[in-house]
Amino acid sequence: MITPAAKSDIDLSFSRAIDIVGALRDGVVSRVELLERTYAQIAASNPAVNAICTLVPIEHVRKQAERYDAIQQRGESLPVLAGIPMAIKDLAETKDIRTTRGSPLFKDYLPEYDCLMVERLKAAGVIVIGKTNTPEFGAGSHTFNALFGATANPYKLSLSAGGSSGGAAAALASGMVCLADGSDLGGSLRNPAAFCNVVGLRPTLGRVPSWPQKSSRFARMAVEGPMARTVEDCALLLQVMAGADSRDPRSLMPPLQANSLFDKPIGAEQPRIGLSTRPAGLPVEKSIITAIEKAAQSLVSLGAKVDPIELDEMRGAMAVFEILRASALAMIAGELLEAHPTLMKPTLAGNIRQGIELSSADIYQAEMERTRISADIDRLFTQYDYFITPTTQVMPFPLALEYPQEIEGQAMANYLEWMSSCCIWSPFDLPCLSLPAGFDNQGVPIGMQIIGRPGDDVGVLRMAYAIQETAPYWQRKPLLEKSTSI
Repeated sequence: MITPAAKSDIDLSFSRAIDIVGALRDGVVSRVELLERTYAQIAASNPAVNAICTLVPIEHVRKQAERYDAIQQRGESLPVLAGIPMAIKDLAETKDIRTTRGSPLFKDYLPEYDCLMVERLKAAGVIVIGKTNTPEFGAGSHTFNALFGATANPYKLSLSAGGSSGGAAAALASGMVCLADGSDLGGSLRNPAAFCNVVGLRPTLGRVPSWPQKSSRFARMAVEGPMARTVEDCALLLQVMAGADSRDPRSLMPPLQANSLFDKPIGAEQPRIGLSTRPAGLPVEKSIITAIEKAAQSLVSLGAKVDPIELDEMRGAMAVFEILRASALAMIAGELLEAHPTLMKPTLAGNIRQGIELSSADIYQAEMERTRISADIDRLFTQYDYFITPTTQVMPFPLALEYPQEIEGQAMANYLEWMSSCCIWSPFDLPCLSLPAGFDNQGVPIGMQIIGRPGDDVGVLRMAYAIQETAPYWQRKPLLEKSTSI
């Protein structure tokens, strides 16, 4: 059962989104006040963190907050997120707000429309105040680009915030926003959530509909999803994002009902958990393994059965992911690379060329392997309800490093391999959530990943909430907050 915060406990920078929504609804604070506090927190924190890359001047959005306050004063109903400020990931189209995709090729791009996700957020009352930083075209799990530079980790400014939704995760962690959107092809919701001590959910493919699609409507792995400081906030935002739309033929119905999502304790169901600290034999730093084992054991006290497993069934999944990802990048940006061969970062350009050079036999073999592994995953889900693994194989690394070169003495072959713990799940339409799981002895965050059956987004959220309640690591603010919070 979710307990609302007392009215006197509302911190407009670091309280749960559900408590801020409640405070607005009850008239404890006004939407204008929330907007002003949001901009003050951005002014205090963003120069050091560099999470928000485009900010709409407050005078351009103040009237929206004033209008919502006036509607409430008249006693009229408002949508659930009326007056909540959000900055949108800089991959998603926002009408009349610059959308650069982290690329010099789009540095002046002003969309004439909102993408479907932004449409839904605005319909729910969100005030869009700007954009969050992302690597070029969202490629890679370290947020830096030639336009805006790198996004720093609020818990240690010399380290990466992860990516590609690194700006969103860092904005949440440093109190600039209480809800954020992200997108995930190979871990872009999950990786930065782990690095920044927030929650990131990669929903089941189709749970959050997508329009416009930048690659094939059907042969796709990328999804959009919610990020927040807590699981219950993530569920609130997912409820707004989810539900079918005719523009996306793979979208799912019905939308989620998050109101009573966490009322029933998970112990009553005696869930079976497969715990794999080194899935498919992947190298993982020791501090991460220790934190994951400790977090998973909390489930035993709640009535779950937890078994150590190897997940050798996932060997080969990374090769599938790399081929399908390269193919998708070729569809999205192949023509751009041909027209501007020197204006993309080398790793991205190399991946696009790899996709262009794929043969039909390469793609056929990858799809056959995906089918085989999918069958193995289906069999595993007859034994287990959920899997728990590390979200990342490494701790946040220095900002100046493009990607980790080795893990536990094992060299990384390319800039994707270090992200395998997330990437291996992406081809299989599974809901995957990254949850705060503790800190190392330097106070740097660690994340754990919960994976459920296709369509079981609710179960994954409930499992994450149960763990969060035993160890609410989200409450630990970054050191940055001591010197910059207003």
